[in-house]
Amino acid sequence: MAKNQKINTLLEKAINLDFLNHEEALFLYKNASLSKLLFTANQIREKLHPNNIVSYIIDRNINLTNICFSNCLFCNFCRNKNSDDAYVLSIKEYIEKIDVLKSLGGNQILLQGGMNPDLKLDFYLRLFKELKQIYPDLKLHALGPPEIAFIAKQEGISTKQCLELLINAGLDSLPGAGAEILSDRVRKIVSPAKASTEEWLKIMQEAHQLGLTSSATMMFGHLETLEERIEHFIKLRNVQEIKPKNSKGFISFTAWPVAGESTKLLKKFPKIKPITSTEFLKTLAMSRIILPNIPNIQVSWLTMGKEIAQLALHGGANDMSSIMIEENVVSQAGKNFKLGVKEMEETILQAGFIPKLRNQEYEYL
Repeated sequence: MAKNQKINTLLEKAINLDFLNHEEALFLYKNASLSKLLFTANQIREKLHPNNIVSYIIDRNINLTNICFSNCLFCNFCRNKNSDDAYVLSIKEYIEKIDVLKSLGGNQILLQGGMNPDLKLDFYLRLFKELKQIYPDLKLHALGPPEIAFIAKQEGISTKQCLELLINAGLDSLPGAGAEILSDRVRKIVSPAKASTEEWLKIMQEAHQLGLTSSATMMFGHLETLEERIEHFIKLRNVQEIKPKNSKGFISFTAWPVAGESTKLLKKFPKIKPITSTEFLKTLAMSRIILPNIPNIQVSWLTMGKEIAQLALHGGANDMSSIMIEENVVSQAGKNFKLGVKEMEETILQAGFIPKLRNQEYEYL
């Protein structure tokens, strides 16, 4: 079959929401033009979301501690406990942050920290319960598979038991944190202390079995190959495919390029080049093409800026993520774009879409 004919056949298959296998997806990634991929991804988006709406959320990313023994190569945020600027937030600080969030119309916190050996399961259970007592309607989008694996190991319990206890204490949904690239070859270099690929996927599977909605992510543009990016997508798709019918499973997927400024990653691997806008848009379009069973594709305006985000809305993305009142990890690695509610809505309108505020379950508010 001639190359162009094969490209068109595979794109047609994707538009029909059929699953591409690894070889087919890799062929498209390497051979299809950006314009064809964006056009196809947009057609899939229109099939899944025919309403011309682009959603966004008002939430706050609160890092409960910056003490983490993981020392991932791409992170400038983590500290050891003897550092002068090491911290663990107090309840008073949570209240100050959440009150600001509430005043801006938000009702969810993305609560993450890292792997702090001094914070045991009991700490998280008490924290979640206390926050829910103070703010009964507050949504906790909290932790992530590496933290769940770490806490469970410390306690000598299964990750499923750990999730059940956290859900009972108030956990509402599970972020896709710590996925980076779901390849142990890459993980052993960039984040060796974090959960393995198998552990990450297993914890997400358990979360879905327990009815917990989760999100999926990919941090790319460092040491992974194109083959590993495709594998990452397909592993997520496979977990989504076996979720219980009553579970939303992965409600969204976000890919963002690594922000490497002044990180150990770039010092160790100086040949890593920043991801271009073209490569970002291509990867985003491929995520929409390969993941028809994950309903929402978020665009990472925080790392790419609003103009590229607007283009991405015509290339598969249907969600602009959060206005990001607070963000500490990516911004410390050199990316610091900002959008308020008014700018967010204007950005969506300028791109030709209808802006809608949503919650984590993608219900319009």
